[in-house]
Amino acid sequence: MSLTWRYSVRPDGSFTRFMNIDGALDSTSDEQLEQLAAYARRSNADRPRQGCSRCGGDLTLIWKGPGMINVMMELCPACDTDRPAAAAFLWWHLDPDRDPDALPRLFEDWENETMHALGFERVPPPEDN
Repeated sequence: MSLTWRYSVRPDGSFTRFMNIDGALDSTSDEQLEQLAAYARRSNADRPRQGCSRCGGDLTLIWKGPGMINVMMELCPACDTDRPAAAAFLWWHLDPDRDPDALPRLFEDWENETMHALGFERVPPPEDN
C-alpha cells in the first residue's frame, strides 16, 4: 500500500488535504477535489472558531495531528514565528502570490516540526523490496 497526499488549494491560501491511497485519487481532477473540499467546509461551518491555546489569539491554521493521534496542531502568527518550519508556513499564508506547489513541503515540514515539539516522531514508511 502506498500513501501520498493530494491538496486542493484556494486563492486565499486555505486548503484541504486528501489521502491518496494506492493512487485512488490520481484520476480525480482538481475541480472534483474542490467539490469534495467544499462539502467538507459546509459540514464544518457550524464549528466555532477556536483561538490559540497558548495566547488566545487568532490561528492561521488548526489541524488534527496525523494518524490516530488525538493532537490538535495550531499555527499561530503570534506564537510560532521562532520555529523555522512554522515561520515559513506562516509566510506562505501571508504571500498574495503564494505558490500552491510549495504547500505539500511546507505543510509536512510544519507537521513534523510541531509533532516533534510535542514528543512524537514520524516513522518512515517501509522500503519496498
